[in-house]
Amino acid sequence: MKKRMFIAGLMTTTMLAGTLVMAADWDGPTTGPAAADGKSIVVVAGDLKNGGILGVTTGVEEAVAKIGWQVRVLDGAGSIQGRTAAIGQALALKADGIIINGFDAVEQQAALEGVVAANVPMVAWHSGPKIGCDAPGGIFANVSTDAMTVSEVAAEWAIEDGGEDIGVVIFTDSTYQIAIDKADRLKEAVEAAGGKVLEYVDTPIADTSTRMGPLTTSLLQKYGDSWTHALAINDLYFDFMGPSLAAAGLSPETGPQAGSAGDGSEAAFQRIRSNGYQAITVAEPLNLQGWQLVDELNRAIQGAPCSGYITSPALVTPEGLAKMGDGNAFDPDIPYRDAYATIWGK
Repeated sequence: MKKRMFIAGLMTTTMLAGTLVMAADWDGPTTGPAAADGKSIVVVAGDLKNGGILGVTTGVEEAVAKIGWQVRVLDGAGSIQGRTAAIGQALALKADGIIINGFDAVEQQAALEGVVAANVPMVAWHSGPKIGCDAPGGIFANVSTDAMTVSEVAAEWAIEDGGEDIGVVIFTDSTYQIAIDKADRLKEAVEAAGGKVLEYVDTPIADTSTRMGPLTTSLLQKYGDSWTHALAINDLYFDFMGPSLAAAGLSPETGPQAGSAGDGSEAAFQRIRSNGYQAITVAEPLNLQGWQLVDELNRAIQGAPCSGYITSPALVTPEGLAKMGDGNAFDPDIPYRDAYATIWGK
């Protein structure tokens, strides 16, 4: 079976029989301002328990070490109040720049207005549906893959895996506009291909550890064998689904096949590799995006234009992972570190 694969913004290619095809070319920015000297920045993380947010944070820390800045990471710990407090703390620290990592700018509109009023440059990862330059909320650049592409790849996998008779449950979190948009696109794509969406479940990402077990049991009782596939807007939903499926006597092969429309967490890679109740994820190049955030912030601090670079995701399957060795992250084999270091004069 052929499956489409998108390699970190470089090209569109195919994955045939699980063979992972990587490219050595860099299609990101090659020019920009040299590194600003002596800057201290803050990462405001929505929830460091989220593997995508953690992966991006790791990339930021790696890039900051190269550019020669200082970084402080503040964890919003999965709550609106926690994120508001973290933004306030970032301002109190007199940061030269702030990275909004993994939460909706609309949710924190009042707090971000304070950042804008203080004239502190901001960039973001997954802050809303508009990606690229001049995102809402005073954000200089919102770094992300194309969320609609991510959803389409995940939905296409489900249709190819199960055929037109599939019954899909979609998990999303209406706290985030981007999550709603991704889930809506999943639903549209499945139904356009003739599949059936059994239920559209709105449950907070931050509460998956307590909610997903009972939800999974309830959905199994409600739909039985007609529930063939689970699609979610984030891998975190599947961190807590497996035990309930196992308790119901379902193996990874016989239970609903789980696929995530983002972000490619380490835990998701481990589940896919070990046949642990997740079949695929559509992964983002999280470490690369961390480097991009630092580059965009360097541009913002110096009044240079946003790069406009948009990365692309990769469909990750067990066959593809077997070709990648032991790594549990999608880190494309392209010279992005050297490219950014050259721009920065490092």
